[in-house]
Amino acid sequence: MMVLDDGWFGKRDDDNSSLGDWFANMNKLRQGLPGLAAKINAAGMKFGLWFEPEMISEDSELYRKHPDWALQIPGRKPARGRNQLVLDMGREDVREYLFDCISGILESANIEYIKWDFNRSIADCYSRVLPANRQGEGHHRFVLGLYDLMERLVSRYPHVLFEGCSGGGGRFDAAMLYYTPQIWCSDDTDAIERLEIQYGTSFFYPVSSVGSHVSICPNHQTGRTTPFHTRGVVAMAGSFGYELDLKMLSEEELEQVRQQVETFKHFNSLIHGGNYYRLAGPYDNDMMTAWEYAAADGSEALVNLVVTHVRANWLGMCLKLKGLVPDSKYEIRWMKAPSDKKLPFESRKGLDGTMICSGDALMHGGISIPMLHGDYPALQIYLKRV
Repeated sequence: MMVLDDGWFGKRDDDNSSLGDWFANMNKLRQGLPGLAAKINAAGMKFGLWFEPEMISEDSELYRKHPDWALQIPGRKPARGRNQLVLDMGREDVREYLFDCISGILESANIEYIKWDFNRSIADCYSRVLPANRQGEGHHRFVLGLYDLMERLVSRYPHVLFEGCSGGGGRFDAAMLYYTPQIWCSDDTDAIERLEIQYGTSFFYPVSSVGSHVSICPNHQTGRTTPFHTRGVVAMAGSFGYELDLKMLSEEELEQVRQQVETFKHFNSLIHGGNYYRLAGPYDNDMMTAWEYAAADGSEALVNLVVTHVRANWLGMCLKLKGLVPDSKYEIRWMKAPSDKKLPFESRKGLDGTMICSGDALMHGGISIPMLHGDYPALQIYLKRV
């Protein structure tokens, strides 16, 4: 799937205008959304689109027609965030306008995904349709209005995947998962930062709901450079995708993209449908973070780890695995990164790079992690019952 992000609508050339004007910018999209979607479909991909429906720009056709639709206290300067105001979602006429706009776009082209963004917090929560003694209902009515609009849209377009987003994980609540079974986990895409973010999210939400992408390095928020392989391993702890310009990648990186996509597709049912185990959390030690996906019947498992602090004199670490069948034997295959010259422990395992251990030994004794080199190396280990 290829997703078209912010900037396709109104006269949106920066973040100062056009939120609320949900019609295609024909100077940018000469054949409109239908033509673009058709080209993307012809290339064998689905097409997705970004929206921020709850927001309005003061420089927009919508605001000029309906300034009263924005949440703002009369007679005071509005509290702007990201140069935008918030629509009063408690108003039926606002919801009707948004439903007509969004449904019109969805019916104009083959759009199978919507990223529903929300990039500022609510302030000045004053509604023009509520009397003074009921202004305290504003926040609650806003959320109920949002659910009402989402209910109408997902009911009418059951084939569309709606992904929730609010600067990242601000949309993670149980009710939104009902409407948006996938939620963008965080705007912070730095792989090492994501170890903590995704670790915390995993306590409450399934892996399949976590939006997680490989982005470019140096990371635009932290300035950190992390190996492409490591970024892929971390992004696989979620929906998995790429948020970067493919034309800027080297041939080596493009080959890694192909390998990562193939790996994720192969393990997709295990990652999204298996039992999730935290083996070493980012707060448990200063050396590594590790997690595991195991099939419910214990037939297979995928172990993932990222070394966050490489040491010259590695004392070693044994990861005690979980979710295996104690009296079964498991073939262990070390999945090396493209930059690795040889597999860990290769001299001990023979040419096929595998070894056999019992589930009992792996869960109680653990699997010994070899010394890894470089900045933030990652490793994946696949276990299959034999």
